[in-house]
Amino acid sequence: MREFSVPASFTVGEHDTVVSSVFSHAADDPDHVIIQRLVDGSWTNVTCAQVADQVRSAAMGLIAEGVQPGDRVAILSATRYEWPIIDFAILSIGAITVPIYETSSAEQVRFVLSDSGSVAVFAETDEHFGKVEQLKGELPDLRHVYRIDGTGPAALDELARIGKDTTPETVTERLEAIESGDVATLVYTSGTTGRPKGCQLTHSNLLHEMRGAKACFPALLDKGEKLLVFLPLAHVLARAITIAAFSNKVTLGFTSDVKNLVPTLGVFKPTLVVSVPRVFEKVYNTAEQNASDGGKNKIFAAAASTAIEWSEAQASGGQERSDTGKKSGGQERSDTGKKSGGQERSDTGKKSGGPGLVLKLKHAAFDRLVYGKLRAALGGHCRAAISGGAPLGARLGHFYRGVGLTIYEGYGLTETSAAITVNRVSDVKVGSVGKLLPGNSMRLGEDGELLVSGGVVFSGYWHNQTETDAGFTDGWFHTGDLGAIDDDGFLTIVGRKKEIIVTAGGKNVAPALLEDRLRAHPLISQAMVVGDAQPFIAALITIDPEAFGGWKQRNGKDASATVGDLAEDPDLLAEVDLAVKDANQAVSHAESIRKIRILPVDFTEDTGELTPTLKVKRKVVAEKFASDIDALYSKTGH
Repeated sequence: MREFSVPASFTVGEHDTVVSSVFSHAADDPDHVIIQRLVDGSWTNVTCAQVADQVRSAAMGLIAEGVQPGDRVAILSATRYEWPIIDFAILSIGAITVPIYETSSAEQVRFVLSDSGSVAVFAETDEHFGKVEQLKGELPDLRHVYRIDGTGPAALDELARIGKDTTPETVTERLEAIESGDVATLVYTSGTTGRPKGCQLTHSNLLHEMRGAKACFPALLDKGEKLLVFLPLAHVLARAITIAAFSNKVTLGFTSDVKNLVPTLGVFKPTLVVSVPRVFEKVYNTAEQNASDGGKNKIFAAAASTAIEWSEAQASGGQERSDTGKKSGGQERSDTGKKSGGQERSDTGKKSGGPGLVLKLKHAAFDRLVYGKLRAALGGHCRAAISGGAPLGARLGHFYRGVGLTIYEGYGLTETSAAITVNRVSDVKVGSVGKLLPGNSMRLGEDGELLVSGGVVFSGYWHNQTETDAGFTDGWFHTGDLGAIDDDGFLTIVGRKKEIIVTAGGKNVAPALLEDRLRAHPLISQAMVVGDAQPFIAALITIDPEAFGGWKQRNGKDASATVGDLAEDPDLLAEVDLAVKDANQAVSHAESIRKIRILPVDFTEDTGELTPTLKVKRKVVAEKFASDIDALYSKTGH
């Protein structure tokens, strides 16, 4: 049984908390601009002293309202400036923050508030406020509902008024009484299968995450750097990175306006971005689609190919290798990073030979023509990105590194306080999810399942001992993911244990690799591979609405035609078939996709097929499109 452990390079004291830095920063560096707040379209500086004053003022209001240590307080809001201020205020008085996605349905909101027993909730908008007010009769523990924005008094102003007679020393006393082993937050899983479960994350868990991240990214998480947070703060990755950045004096900005993300990046000019793979896929696909619409598809294709070659040459010392693990000369390499011919490649990303002269010249030319424009779209100052939440895939990893923006892919779960492994500066293996954060261990079970333990691993699910007991064996948490660990300690995720498809012929197929390569095509938005207990593998495909118009124009189709109208159009099927053929190159014949079905609608969070972090809810899709799946295996199916 393969097992790896990395000792902690730091300590967590008995009374260390994730909120202590709010007040220590104010004391030792009061004038440092720790946040830039978007006010009426302009970024306004907020200093460490100002943040501490607002956090203390809100904390005093919560104390005056009777919120006790250990009480749960929910935040139902999109990512915005007030989110971390409220979070820090809750944490500073020993209470427990319960994040809720702003897109949650009334039933989801009711479940989380009821299950957590929240005594108060911060609702972002009038709509959110009204949703909670309607549920109050079903929630006996809920005593207070505050409105962050909207027609009523703003929450932070209201709490400042309510707490004006509470002394600041009361907050200090509360803060000093917190122990690092106390629960800081209940983060509910997004529920791709079954009901959400509340993951209890302690101050110690989050501190191990924060300090582990700093050990892996010492230069990226440092004073003078800038991070724009646009992922939902209800998601553990965005929240953990935000707290880690704040504790290290990185200047933060917050926005939930993803539609206008590019112009926002252009003004804010971050040095680091954190995102999920779907955003990086969309940036690539949009650039490719724009090139096609402008008649420059061949130039973009050559630029993309050169970027990937450049990155692969850096990793393999000049010896080219395709995303399938085969070198262009045809020789295969093993999972340990050694070529089967015995010659080793540099797994840390250090060059042992590097790009040749021709590749250098091509790369320099495309840097002027293409890559510089892509970097400019991220504000021009961005040096690196962190990706988590789902597999990025080697193809995109190599592309972005070749463009000049290294994406440090990591792996983790809500139960591991975000990342437990990550690629890091000077220690990268593109296509892997990196090495362990300090203070943690991992091993593979007999069936290949990844088991983890250590400082970032949670203690259990809130009021759910049955699920907690089922999740742990001898102190090791079962992630549900299938992994491979090479000789250098780099982890690669093969797929979800519960998502493995077993065909009628007994072939085990991990759908993630096929789906990743299908989504690489600019016309494809989402893909779900099916075939459990069936004679062959097939796939449901959705078309990207943003790319569809340009494709219709280039192919002489009626501009008003819908995807449903053209679902069986020979030209559209031929285009998608190109993506299928590319995906099939990554797997054996028995695992390859034999049939596809183009769905008339895209998967979205609003219609229930995607989680807030844009992962496909396989069960929901299987139920909603059951007739389409049946058609794939009928004799008349397309």
